[in-house]
Amino acid sequence: MRIVQFEIPQQGRRVGVIDGNVVRDVTALQPELERTYDIFFAARRDGHRLNSFLDVLRQNADSPTLLYTELLAAEPHGERPFLCPPLDHEDPHRVVISGTGLTHFGGMQSRDQMHSADHSVPQTDSAKMFEMGLEGGKPLEGQRGAVPEWFYKGNGTNLRGPGESLELPAFALDGGEEPELVGCYIVDDQGVPCRLGFALGIDWSDHATEKINYLYLAPSKLRTCSVGPELNSDFDFQEAKLRCAVMRDGETIYDSGELFSGEQHMCHSLANLEDHHFKYRQHRQPGDVHLHFFGTSKLSYSARQWKFQDGDEIFLEAPGVSAPLVSRVCDGNSAEGQPIRVELA
Repeated sequence: MRIVQFEIPQQGRRVGVIDGNVVRDVTALQPELERTYDIFFAARRDGHRLNSFLDVLRQNADSPTLLYTELLAAEPHGERPFLCPPLDHEDPHRVVISGTGLTHFGGMQSRDQMHSADHSVPQTDSAKMFEMGLEGGKPLEGQRGAVPEWFYKGNGTNLRGPGESLELPAFALDGGEEPELVGCYIVDDQGVPCRLGFALGIDWSDHATEKINYLYLAPSKLRTCSVGPELNSDFDFQEAKLRCAVMRDGETIYDSGELFSGEQHMCHSLANLEDHHFKYRQHRQPGDVHLHFFGTSKLSYSARQWKFQDGDEIFLEAPGVSAPLVSRVCDGNSAEGQPIRVELA
């Protein structure tokens, strides 16, 4: 099942299911189901799995349809129906955006190069953590494995959908794309985390700041990110082939080539990464949405001489998993380049 969220101007939010070349508007059948979130809880109340609940709605011949190509091409917040992130919450503060790094075999090399200018040093902390994953990141069922790297990206105010802009803050030294798979979760009424599926995501970071000192990883991650265009509830997370490109003024200035993601190309199992995220009680609050980035095998930062600038486009594709995700880069608020003054209450 491939699920999208979209908005029809002057009418509001919709949930759709992709059926060939069209998107079936399931909200038109049950108007109270405006978000993927609503459908998840409606399915739980009826004792159904998400897929089976949606399948009944999809097969209803009365559901109106939209061309998926037109939705993908529509400008966000324009006059035509446009795509939103495939999972969110009407209260953005109920969304936790996080991620796990040093998970992919190729990604460790990129991070290691950033964190060590002197290659005669035997081993960086990044390399040590990656080796911990190699040794204990895929434990036997019922056992807890090695602890992965973990980072926080913010709440739903940092979430962007297809076609929306990733901001270059005035205080940032650069932007940095990380093409990844994103786990999409909702914590049910009993505090049990439930995986709805996976989406494509661009984890937008500042690798120039991170390179100064690896302890700057945490602030370098506090940026916007994009997720979408669809939530794939059937992907088994074993292998995905991705490709990432950056366009400037209609020309390709970076092409990642073929990238691989999924458990076959990672030193941690999906179960181990999920365990170490949801083991924290604050990550199991009923009703919360979690979007968790699972890492990448390649960054452009170590291989380029240019910096991201306003107007650049980032294109991420993963055939067989999702339609492509396209994001634009924009300059942030220039006032944030100056110190923020805190006033007395």
